[in-house]
Amino acid sequence: MTSSLSEAFQDIRPYEDGEVKEVIARILADQEFIDAIVRFKYPKLRNYLGWLLNPAVAFALRWQAGKIGNIRDFQHNVSFYMDRMIHKSTTGLTVTGIDKLQPGKAYLFISNHRDIAMDPAFVNYALWHNQHDTVRIAIGDNLLRKPYVSDLMRLNKSFIVKRSAKGVREMMATYLQLSTYIDSSIADGHSIWIAQREGRAKDGKDLTDPAIIKMFYMFRKKEGLSFAEAMQRLHIVPVSISYEYNPCDQSMARELYALAEQGGYEKSQFEDIQSIVRGIVGYKGQVHVAFGDEIVEPPASPEELAELIDRQILDNYFMHGSNLTAAKHLGVSTQQAPSAEQQTTFDERLEGLSEGQRAFFLEMYAAPVRRKLALEQQ
Repeated sequence: MTSSLSEAFQDIRPYEDGEVKEVIARILADQEFIDAIVRFKYPKLRNYLGWLLNPAVAFALRWQAGKIGNIRDFQHNVSFYMDRMIHKSTTGLTVTGIDKLQPGKAYLFISNHRDIAMDPAFVNYALWHNQHDTVRIAIGDNLLRKPYVSDLMRLNKSFIVKRSAKGVREMMATYLQLSTYIDSSIADGHSIWIAQREGRAKDGKDLTDPAIIKMFYMFRKKEGLSFAEAMQRLHIVPVSISYEYNPCDQSMARELYALAEQGGYEKSQFEDIQSIVRGIVGYKGQVHVAFGDEIVEPPASPEELAELIDRQILDNYFMHGSNLTAAKHLGVSTQQAPSAEQQTTFDERLEGLSEGQRAFFLEMYAAPVRRKLALEQQ
């Protein structure tokens, strides 16, 4: 990205190589960040040895950070922790469709959204290990309430979506800036990852919001391009991510039940951050990432393009034993059947939920099965 474009997107863009050292120094000087690391790694010891652990952890992090001079160095360190996370929290990661991507070509990856941090992380991991450059990641500013969280995300090539914008004029300016940034990134050879809709699909229904597609068009519409021409420039590739188990499934079921029964649900101050941590370290079982086909001939409207993306995401969605077991509980007949071991593991995750919460839990996992069966009958 040229320096002029970099300045134009100063408030939302990822950090650049020349900013890495300064940003890392700022993060490591943040005592709240150091305390968060100690609390995560040594939850019991910190109550007795916090006075010793905090400076020791800070020293170790500064030593490690001394080897990081640019964004690629930072992501190389991230890949090491991803390896450990995949080993500890999954039974394996499989990837399909990545052979269809052209090396050096920039794409707009639009994926379903089940986990705040891990969806783009798994996409990046697959790209990194198949000799493709990593993506720039769209992330809502509602997740960046802590300065060190914002710094870490932007070091990892995240750019900010200003969901907190108020008023029609401010929102339109925000969306135009975002549209321009995405288009400019693709033109400059930098791939983008963005979720198909705002917020996670807690109900298991992966549906693309046409409003997001309309946002993509804003920049080129101003220049007089047709919708199809503008979308063709973005090289859109749908991505389908499926988790055998969602580490946040029980909390999602409780939230959905509260919304249905009480008409509302109020998040705690840092509930999103807690969801990020749970999603990273929690058990996921088998994870599958499927890269779809580039949409080389986009249709004429945002609604039609959204449907096309949805079809690819659903077609490529890998049905795990958890999906099949939930469908079986709800009396949905499928050609595949879960094994006895898969049923037992799934049923154990229902423990601690009320009857009403269990209904939402089951629907969450059964939704892809229902939708795929409906698609096959069309």
